[in-house]
Amino acid sequence: MTNKDVKTVYKGTGLCSFGVGANLAEVDVKDGKILRTRPARYDKKYDMEQFRPWTIKARGREFSASNKSLISPFAIGYKKRITSPNRILYPLKREDWDPNGERNPQNRGKSKFVRISWDEATDIIAAEINRVKEKYGLESVLLQCDGHGETKVVHAAHGCNTRLFDVLGGYTMQARQPDSWEGWYWGAKHVWGQDPVGQADMGNLLLDIAENTDMLVFWGCDMETTPWGWGGQLPSNYCNWLTEIGVKQVYICPDVNYGCAAHNDKWIPVYPNTDAALHLAIMYTWLTEDTWDKEYMKTHSVGFEYLKKYILGEDDDKTPKTPKWAEPICGVPSRTIKALARKWAKQTASIAHCNGGSLVRSTYSHEPARLEVCLMAMQGLGAPGRNIVKFIEWNFYGMDSQQPAPRSEVIPSLDAAYRGYNFVQPASFIPKTLIPKAILGEYTAENPLKWHGFTLAGWPRWDQFIEYQYPIPGAQELHMIWSDTPCWTTCWNGGNSMIDALHSDKIETIIVQHPWLENDCLYADLILPVNTKYEENDIGVDSVNGNYCTLYYEEQAVRPLGESKSDWEAVGEVAKKLGVYDAYVEGKTEEEWIRFGFENSHFQDLISFEEFKEKGYYLSPTAEGWENDSRGFENFYKNPEENALNTPTGKLEIYSEELAANFPDDVERGPYPKFIPFGESHQESRLHPRSEKYPYLIVSNHPRWRVHANMDDISWFREIETCKMLGPDGYQYEPVWINPKDAQKLGIVHGDIVKVYNDRGWTLGGAYVSERIMPGVVLQDHGSRLDPIEDGVSDRAGANNLICPTATTSRNAAGEVTSGFLVGIEKTDVFELAKKYPEAFNRKYDKGIGVSIENRVKL
Repeated sequence: MTNKDVKTVYKGTGLCSFGVGANLAEVDVKDGKILRTRPARYDKKYDMEQFRPWTIKARGREFSASNKSLISPFAIGYKKRITSPNRILYPLKREDWDPNGERNPQNRGKSKFVRISWDEATDIIAAEINRVKEKYGLESVLLQCDGHGETKVVHAAHGCNTRLFDVLGGYTMQARQPDSWEGWYWGAKHVWGQDPVGQADMGNLLLDIAENTDMLVFWGCDMETTPWGWGGQLPSNYCNWLTEIGVKQVYICPDVNYGCAAHNDKWIPVYPNTDAALHLAIMYTWLTEDTWDKEYMKTHSVGFEYLKKYILGEDDDKTPKTPKWAEPICGVPSRTIKALARKWAKQTASIAHCNGGSLVRSTYSHEPARLEVCLMAMQGLGAPGRNIVKFIEWNFYGMDSQQPAPRSEVIPSLDAAYRGYNFVQPASFIPKTLIPKAILGEYTAENPLKWHGFTLAGWPRWDQFIEYQYPIPGAQELHMIWSDTPCWTTCWNGGNSMIDALHSDKIETIIVQHPWLENDCLYADLILPVNTKYEENDIGVDSVNGNYCTLYYEEQAVRPLGESKSDWEAVGEVAKKLGVYDAYVEGKTEEEWIRFGFENSHFQDLISFEEFKEKGYYLSPTAEGWENDSRGFENFYKNPEENALNTPTGKLEIYSEELAANFPDDVERGPYPKFIPFGESHQESRLHPRSEKYPYLIVSNHPRWRVHANMDDISWFREIETCKMLGPDGYQYEPVWINPKDAQKLGIVHGDIVKVYNDRGWTLGGAYVSERIMPGVVLQDHGSRLDPIEDGVSDRAGANNLICPTATTSRNAAGEVTSGFLVGIEKTDVFELAKKYPEAFNRKYDKGIGVSIENRVKL
């Protein structure tokens, strides 16, 4: 094979976002097939001096940007996803769904699909839209149009249907709440502001940590997993370098996750949902030993006296939050709490996160998020080496404040070209967490479902005090769903309740567009086959890999499989049938939209479009003088009056007058943070009597071998035991980590198949017996592909989101709860289950992808 036989194209490998790519890769193609995926080597086409590669110098050593992209295993294995046996290759219709007759909603997920033509499919969809519009109004159409899918721009994976319905005149939008930032969004915002999502000001913190931090505390995060999909390998390499220069790394989490295993100098296991108790006990130690920054709290915060009284037991609670008090709650010995608190006070320490986890995706997650800010404030938040960093959101929302690495001179943007959802608030919307409740409840304009806040990451803090409702005045209930995000059941809270909602006879039509037959697709009435990003021409931007900001031209790597079309094209076919195609495409072709994106990218004055297209990508130079940029909250630390926060007072609001005024009776998110083990909304605590029946807390992390529900069908990954465990029946089960002490007590050995259950249902998994999980806790990653045993009750594949709490974060916070809830666990006999559920256990399956498409489609 010669070089002439191989064509190399560039593709971004981002798999979870709105128009933001990650990890630029070179894809080698021969004879219409992908051979391999490789890192993009920047120095092949550019003089290294042109884009000024950065170097951090600290403590006699150097850490430099890579001269190639740092792609993840996801990118390498993704070619298996393109040709997955589970690909949808032509339009499908549920065989017993007749738009002109019986619709049989009770059979969704049970009856098979049959092949139809694009012409028939688009005729049906157009007719259904017109029928629903005339009978109910367009607000009766729910558009599920948000993340957890491929990253595309012109051929946007999410939101093309909203473009169409904007033209048609209305719809109800599923508003995705900030699932990986819940605690910060609903809690920390009320302490330090920090719009848009409530995360810390992280500008230039890689340099600050390297120069000034003695101890970096990784709280509830996995530095070796989540950055695979977004942040490249830079966080991992940086943490290796921190070890070389002597920065100690402490991990506080229930599990020895992959980051903890690779980097920790100290692991402090803590029970899920009890971090707030640990925060309070550390602060108690500082208060009683007088090792906190009193002057800083006087000048930089308001309302600390309320929290101080609560910690010392001088309020109505009358319970000092001592290390001894915290020990039985959080599982951390009091001596360890004191040692950590004393070391923290003597040394400079920063806290590190990595795109959420159990800490901020659980019940009452706003409390540990708020307390974390208070914790850092007591030691002078913003002082050299004392900040909070998140090792993933490089240039998030195009903001330098979200860039801990050296910033780029120009931050590219493709907002102008993005054909998907554009973050405009429609008249009618429902938070994603409340969709099942909205469908299953008897709601009318006179008796509506109500909540506070638009819930979408990016909306300002004060929006959380606005009450919204469904249906909006004058509108009727939902009667149709069109989804390009078919993973609600496996990624959000209470998936079994969503399955019940999808069976509702209120919902007369369910349309899904997706490349693969999986998860919510099983409950569709009609499915449109969609391309992967490797089958399209597009333009992309990489602003989250930590090295450089990159604009790239995505040339089509392989031809579309079967009859699949891009999301933009698929929705366009419906627009044609509705007579609004010209308005939908806004008069531009694919090539014209790509060029339009380039001409509004901020890179248009740095390189011509023709040269850009020929070279394939362009890197933004590192900004000159980046070393002198402010670091985190440095400016606020130095002068809080001139560098006020975007809170009402401009200071850290330990006590929030806004929360007190707007929610005076809310004991779950009061004006200042507390430890809340259980309450009106949730009883997911070892301290609650419910734990006698369900004695284990489950940790459901971002998955190691998937991005949420993406890529569970890559056969290479499934060969790894921490990805799937082979059962005695030949089925590949999702691992369940369990401590040897618990395993022995329950009569479970490594490799046994276990049932994980609570009052919301049950799922199965393969027992992975390991001391990497603390006693009293089990771990099973979220996002496993759905394989129902009994719809709305049980699942074979380990989709534990089905049995998450259905309630939101708390009474007035409509966030998701997908980890840290109570379960029971027991050994089970899969052969006995097969006798009880023969249909589910006799399905055909492919070793590489799980359940075969043959079970669902009449081939």
